[in-house]
Amino acid sequence: MEFVSEIIIPTLCIAFIGGVLGLILAFASAKFAVKVDKRIKQITKIMPGANCGGCGYTGCEACAEAIVKGEAKVNACTVAGDAMVAEIAEIMGVAPEKAIRIRAQVMCSGTHLNNAKKKYHYEGVKDCSAAVRMGGGDKVCPNGCVGLGSCVKSCVFDAIKIVNGVAAVDYDKCRGCGVCVASCPKHIIRLIPYDSAHWVGCCSVDKGAITRQFCDVGCIGCHKCEKVCESGAIKVDGFIASINYSKCVDCGKCVDNCPRHIIWSRDQQEKIGLTVEPEDFEENLKVR
Repeated sequence: MEFVSEIIIPTLCIAFIGGVLGLILAFASAKFAVKVDKRIKQITKIMPGANCGGCGYTGCEACAEAIVKGEAKVNACTVAGDAMVAEIAEIMGVAPEKAIRIRAQVMCSGTHLNNAKKKYHYEGVKDCSAAVRMGGGDKVCPNGCVGLGSCVKSCVFDAIKIVNGVAAVDYDKCRGCGVCVASCPKHIIRLIPYDSAHWVGCCSVDKGAITRQFCDVGCIGCHKCEKVCESGAIKVDGFIASINYSKCVDCGKCVDNCPRHIIWSRDQQEKIGLTVEPEDFEENLKVR
């Protein structure tokens, strides 16, 4: 009897204490629980779920939380279309805003067919960052596309491929998340408005005479594009031209007057395979 008491009584005491502690924890959990706004879950549910980070937040739920807190607009998701933005606006009880669609554009025209000059033949890991450690990559131009596909691997939408030694974007698939921008060690991928008709396909910051040694089409900063642009949308900063898309009216005068033919339109790049449209995507990949 004494032996049973030595076992049962301590066991009952432990069970009692455990029960009391459990009740205290349950009460504390209910009392001090952080209430989660149900709208966060509602918005997260209708978001694409890509968790690409293009909105500037760590994922879709974080973006939804920022929207609910008023820290981000209802059209903060770069992947969302007008219908999705309208749903989010309805949940938030505000007027719907137009989705702002942007796309990635590779600002390099140095294909390995004719344009970009090589300094050595690279045989190694198929990764741009790894190749850049080998003297900046195999192209003479220090700002040229390495062409080994780090951006391709990073794109969750399968919207970017390597064509003729340069990364090319499928605009219809691209959702402007910016992951490819972050993955490029040369920083030559830019996010521009989806419907942009023109861009400068070069990132060289060297003087014209030096750029000519690197590439047959690189921008030499001659200012001719700047002079003919009546809307003041294109400027030469240092030795490279760039377009201000808030001013650009897509007149195409900069394209027509560029002696290096480095200011591109969609039609022009499609002809040489630097811009990849859905119906031509796989076909262009064969020209390598």
